Amino acid sequence: MPFRNEIEAFIRDFVKDLNENTASVFAGAGFSIPAGFVNWSDLMSEIAQDLELNINVETDLVSLAQFHVNENQTRSKINRKIIEEFTEDTEDTEETLNHKIIARLPISSVWTTNYDVLIETAFTKANKVPDVKYKNEQLLSNKPKRDVVIYKMHGDASHPDDAIITKEQYEQYHQTHEPFINALTGELITKTFLFIGFSFTDPNLDYILSRLNFRFSKNKRQHYCLVKRHELGDYLNPDQASLDYNNRRQQLVINDLKRYGIKSLMIDSFEEITDILHEIERRFKKNTIFISGSAESYEPYSRHEAVGFVHMLSKKIIENNFRIVNGFGWGIGSSVINGSLEAIHEKPLKYSESQLVLKPFPQFESGNKKLSELWDEYRYNMISLSGISIFLFGSKNHDGEIITANGVIREFEISKELGNVCIPIGCTGYAAKVISETVLDRVDEFFSDNEAAVKLIQQLNDTNEDLIDKVSLVIKILRLVTK
Repeated sequence: MPFRNEIEAFIRDFVKDLNENTASVFAGAGFSIPAGFVNWSDLMSEIAQDLELNINVETDLVSLAQFHVNENQTRSKINRKIIEEFTEDTEDTEETLNHKIIARLPISSVWTTNYDVLIETAFTKANKVPDVKYKNEQLLSNKPKRDVVIYKMHGDASHPDDAIITKEQYEQYHQTHEPFINALTGELITKTFLFIGFSFTDPNLDYILSRLNFRFSKNKRQHYCLVKRHELGDYLNPDQASLDYNNRRQQLVINDLKRYGIKSLMIDSFEEITDILHEIERRFKKNTIFISGSAESYEPYSRHEAVGFVHMLSKKIIENNFRIVNGFGWGIGSSVINGSLEAIHEKPLKYSESQLVLKPFPQFESGNKKLSELWDEYRYNMISLSGISIFLFGSKNHDGEIITANGVIREFEISKELGNVCIPIGCTGYAAKVISETVLDRVDEFFSDNEAAVKLIQQLNDTNEDLIDKVSLVIKILRLVTK
């Protein structure tokens, strides 16, 4: 879907930050509400009732929590509410699609003011190891083999006594949680943050920003916050006067956020957040190319020509700043490795071994699963890391006869299912030729509105040209589908 210019620019820049491992996310209450958790007003409604106040009138909910503690000299009821809302009866709460997308991205740290465990659960289900920090002492040690650090600035629902919720706790936060402030300050200087799930009626964002000394110079790092426009008729804007007032206030807050280097990106609906995250993931994955292929026979080319072609193609892919994922296919994998490493070792300061991801297939059955089942799961996991799939050759020996490799055909089916751009090099024959015929028969499905790419795919079928000349054609296609 087309995005407005400012959101388009954000997506482009944030993908660059992801590629450079300098992107982070700050999640507010609105990030978990769609999963079934309460917002601040719902959490504090019973507290307001006890104080004989109207929750629909109150805007300073942090002070409301403080009033309750002042009147009762205990916060036991607040603690019970946190337990009830965020740990008990949560069978119907499951990570949202936004949680899942964030967990799939290469983000090394996530900050949140939420008490729930949805973020860490999403990362765990994505086969990543989260290191959760909600106490000062937890910052002193690191979880082995961690993939992401989750900073829960206001505590965890499993420890409600320590949850930051009253005005006094916010006022003292810079003293009681100084290590968290220092850690966040450092990350705000070195990483690009995307703030999600914060509304300008949420007390969290206001208190965080007003009590953190970011020590920014005039050259602030750019951060972003997704902000929903007010609509006439929603619960905050029952009439035009309310809408005008809230729009004015929203604009003032947006301007104030600029002091902290936070640029507000206006959206019309919360569904737009998912669209934006999907596009970020899609574009990031397009920087990773899955090379599918196997070769028992290289006809109509010689082995020397074929090996040289795969070697040069892999080298050029690395030199164009893409990553490669490969399953070490028979007759193909070694050339992919050698070509990639040649590019990396020639310019080790420019290219990195992290650009080459090798996933050799399991060779034996494991547990109750047959080898064919393991291979199918493995293919899904491997291809899901990429956004583009290249198919070449695809032959195997079956009882002494050279036939089309069904594994390469299966990888094409999975690539299509996952939405990858499929680039078959049809001149290499066998599975690649079958895939090329399929793609060209259904051009609108695979390359809609990209006639230039289709013409290049057609050229890749020509066996009269030297195979090595096909490398430049593939690189041209990659540039077309990633621009």
